[in-house]
Amino acid sequence: QVQLVESGGGLVQAGGSLRLSCAASGLAFSSYGMGWFRQAPGNERELVATISSSGGITTYADTVKGRFTISRDNAKKTVYLQMISLKPEDTALYYCAAALKPVATSRRDYVYWGQGTQVTVSS
Repeated sequence: QVQLVESGGGLVQAGGSLRLSCAASGLAFSSYGMGWFRQAPGNERELVATISSSGGITTYADTVKGRFTISRDNAKKTVYLQMISLKPEDTALYYCAAALKPVATSRRDYVYWGQGTQVTVSS
């Protein structure tokens, strides 16, 4: 059974930093593209960042470029999202997801989802 468990969310002031982690189990982690998504109340779930199975290819939403960094440790079966210079508009429930392909840049590629971790940025 595939499980993705996010952690690291919390309340932070604008300009602060957080690092999210997502621990995977039940899948051949190093074969899966991974992504971070977020969803704010009343909004659709949006793709924040993706990373290829090897870690060599990353993509970012324009809204987070230069502030967020996605990375992965295949030995630990964990994907990370380092977030700096956080803004109130970054407030959302953050999800990690796994795709059935090594490079996945579209939401429809993602088949396994975690339960999410809340990030709240105060102004």
